[in-house]
Amino acid sequence: MTNARFLWEISKKPVPYPAALARMQTLAREIRANEATERVWLLEHPPLFTAGTSAKAEDLFNPHQYPTYDAGRGGQWTYHGPGQRIAYAMLDLHNPHGEVRGRDVRSYVHGLEEWVIRTLATFGLKGECREGRVGVWVIDPSTGQEEKIAAIGVRVSRWVSWHGVSINLNPRLSDFEGIVPCGIREFGVTSFEKLGLNVTMAQLDAALAESWQAVFGSTPSALTPLPDE
Repeated sequence: MTNARFLWEISKKPVPYPAALARMQTLAREIRANEATERVWLLEHPPLFTAGTSAKAEDLFNPHQYPTYDAGRGGQWTYHGPGQRIAYAMLDLHNPHGEVRGRDVRSYVHGLEEWVIRTLATFGLKGECREGRVGVWVIDPSTGQEEKIAAIGVRVSRWVSWHGVSINLNPRLSDFEGIVPCGIREFGVTSFEKLGLNVTMAQLDAALAESWQAVFGSTPSALTPLPDE
């Protein structure tokens, strides 16, 4: 489905997590009532940890005492912070969106994975999914080890999606040591920077917009800056 009214928004300053949750909840409700337009919201958060519905207390260490929040999405513990591109997608999943079937959460999650994988390919990175491991993974050519470069966590309320994906551009990777990321102890995390790629956030955003159209069929509008909080 191509939606000419689809919005592509960006927050220039880090958004506190409670403010992001409140905005997503309001937009999901308004989209469900046909009072708001579907959109992707690009942002960064200050350093914090979020707990999904499957998070375990023993997987949180938090040596810097960063704020922690109950996200209300699926999954386990996730770190968010500067240098990480957050992309929250609020869509009416009653309807199909490009390759994504209507009323099919599994198809929607697969669409988000494909969106990230196509975006990574723009920069010569081969992103992959693994059975039983949430997120998108790459192999570090210097070590041969698989590491996570993007996390995915969604919530669907009466067939309207919220939450989305986070992609590690150049965050402080040591902050991930405050949790067991997504409950997976055997593998580490990586970033564009760690893999030796000098990519700006604006370049990543442009690749996300191009890949979104290829997967979801909606043409993103020009980036709309949101007022500073």
